[in-house]
Amino acid sequence: MRRSVTLILAVLLLLLQYPLWLGKGSWLKVWEMNRQVEAQRQANQQAQARNAILDAEVRDLKQGTEAIEERARSELGMIRHGEVFFQILEKPSAQVTGQQAASSPAPAVPGAPR
Repeated sequence: MRRSVTLILAVLLLLLQYPLWLGKGSWLKVWEMNRQVEAQRQANQQAQARNAILDAEVRDLKQGTEAIEERARSELGMIRHGEVFFQILEKPSAQVTGQQAASSPAPAVPGAPR
């Protein structure tokens, strides 16, 4: 009799522990949700930093002409009226030149047979 009461109490204890560890609002699910919340917080912080950079850039573009001029020069290759633009190209090495000559087809000569 004593052994059966102990067994029944142990089973009841296990049944009471089940929702705590494996049920709908269990510790495992709470832990997983906390991990997801922390990951989302980090993603939000990164998005806020990116938004702050973009906001500063938008304000700069709205207020100053220097940023617009800088973008026009770097992205569009524009120059001012009366300004001379110099582009310095590095001399390609002999190996790169030989590879380019071997891979590029010969230019077509008008009137030449094919």
